[in-house]
Amino acid sequence: MINIVLFGPPGSGKGTQAQNLIEKFNLKQISTGDLFRYNMKNDTALGILAKSYIEKGELVPDQVTIDMLIDELKKPCDAEGYIFDGFPRTAYQTEALETIVREVLNSSIDICLSLVVDDEILVERLLKRGETSGRKDDSNKEIIANRIAEYYSKTAEVAELYKQQGKYVEINGVGDIAEISEKLFAEVAKLKNKSSLQD
Repeated sequence: MINIVLFGPPGSGKGTQAQNLIEKFNLKQISTGDLFRYNMKNDTALGILAKSYIEKGELVPDQVTIDMLIDELKKPCDAEGYIFDGFPRTAYQTEALETIVREVLNSSIDICLSLVVDDEILVERLLKRGETSGRKDDSNKEIIANRIAEYYSKTAEVAELYKQQGKYVEINGVGDIAEISEKLFAEVAKLKNKSSLQD
């Protein structure tokens, strides 16, 4: 089993690359945004709880997100591992994820892959996306710059933790999509070879 934490600022191509990794290695993507939408749309107990915070304009506590993750990981799944997207975002969440993966999957986080793209290119990409997507947050330079800055401030401590564990790998997210995919595939293939040697 391969468990990946995938990082990438808005506009880094993370969604596309996650899809390519899923197809190549038979992984399941767990996006906290999707989990929230699913739970709230289906009025699960956790969805109703999350909604009660959001409606008051408060942040949803970590524990609610963690419980949603646990529920998702307990579902039957024939994937050969997971890609975690949008979580962890803090040191606390990083430790919580490690515990969940150990207790629920009897496994661990193998690698944190981080797509690195210069801010100017990110802004350019998002503005271009805004022209076609109609997303308001992709059509204003200031909003985009804030989103990118917020991403870095949120993920810095998580990246640091994975660096300390020797699990953090940066991948240049600029260039041909297929070439970027190949770089990501090579990192995951290294892990698969290592784990098959240990078996």
